Amino acid sequence: MSASERDRELADAVRLRERGTPEGAEAARTRLVALAARWPGDARIAYQTAWAHDVLGLEAAAVPYYERALADGASPGLPADDRCEALLGLGSTYRVLGRYEEAERTLRRGVADFPDHGGLRAFLAMALFNTGRHDESVRLLLELLAATSADPTVRPFRTAIEAYAKDLTGTV
Repeated sequence: MSASERDRELADAVRLRERGTPEGAEAARTRLVALAARWPGDARIAYQTAWAHDVLGLEAAAVPYYERALADGASPGLPADDRCEALLGLGSTYRVLGRYEEAERTLRRGVADFPDHGGLRAFLAMALFNTGRHDESVRLLLELLAATSADPTVRPFRTAIEAYAKDLTGTV
C-alpha cells in the first residue's frame, strides 16, 4: 500500500467515526486496527485508532495506541492539535482505568505543552483529586473558572476567586 492509499484509507476511517453512530465507530475501529498493524510507526493512524476505541468504551484497548501515537520517533509525528488531544485522551483514559499517577503525569505533560487548553487543565484537576491532591485540584478548577466563565454572577468576583485559589485555607 502506498502512502497516498494509506492516507485515503485513514481519511475514510475517520469519516466513518465522525458519523457518530456505533456502527460507524465500529467500522472505523476495524479499518484503523488493520491500518495500525500495517503502519505500526504512524502516529496519526495510532491516534485515530486510539480515538476509535475510546468512543466505543474500549479504553484499555485504546491505551497502547495512544502511547504509540505519542512515542518519540513516531513517524509522521502528530500535528500540535492532535498531539494535544492525544495527551488529553490518554490522560483521561488512564484516569478512568484507575491509573491515576499515569493520568497525572500525562496530563501535566499536556498542560506544560499546551498551557491555555482548558480541557487539559480540567482533566488534570480530576486526576489530582484522584491522587489525593485536593487543594491543587480545586485551585486549578477555580483558576479555570475565573479565566473562562462568562457567568455574570462569577465575572465580578474573578480577582477574588484567583486570589483565594492560591491559598484556600488562608484566613484573616
